[in-house]
Amino acid sequence: MNLDHIIQERIDEHLQVVGLLKNDSKFLTNLSEISNVITECFKSGGKLLICGNGGSAADSQHLATELVSRFFLERKALDAEALTVNTSTLTAVANDYSFDKVFSRQLEAKGKEGDVLLAISTSGNSKNVIEAIKAAKSIGIKTIGFAGNNRDSLICKMSDYYVSIPSNSTPRIQEAHILLGHIICEIVERYLFEKGGCLILPSKTERNHQLATGRS
Repeated sequence: MNLDHIIQERIDEHLQVVGLLKNDSKFLTNLSEISNVITECFKSGGKLLICGNGGSAADSQHLATELVSRFFLERKALDAEALTVNTSTLTAVANDYSFDKVFSRQLEAKGKEGDVLLAISTSGNSKNVIEAIKAAKSIGIKTIGFAGNNRDSLICKMSDYYVSIPSNSTPRIQEAHILLGHIICEIVERYLFEKGGCLILPSKTERNHQLATGRS
């Protein structure tokens, strides 16, 4: 097994996916629109609800945290919640109803018109994520779908806005999803707080350590 070859190949795959996105004008327009939708949601007093399974559950929690805590700016917390974190709710709904309902049931409880749902699925066909989109639409919640290379998936077809990653590799799709999530977090934060927020910069000690260790 040639480890250097595997490492280089995976990095090349990642760069290829990112390159395809960078040069896709429709994707850039979609991401701009999605960022605006989320920004307007927060401006109007709404919240962002996020759901997904497995690695996408981790992404849901990651992105919610970036908005509740902070990204680049010292600013007011934003109301974002991952529907993946309450294990009592997840197991109760899965047991009493079915696993397909673990997100939609929470949307019935927490969601209101003016909120936004970010639904993440690498396959684009996760049943509980599809049920969440259905529930969101019944309430009047705008829906955003993050999927893999499957524009014909139900999540892409049902969502008000969607992004389809041009890859069939789950790790590459997940890497792209978190990249897009980070871009959205930055845009939202800058739209809402750049004038009134304080940019978080590393201290001189932190910066010297980053330079010494090759981290930035």
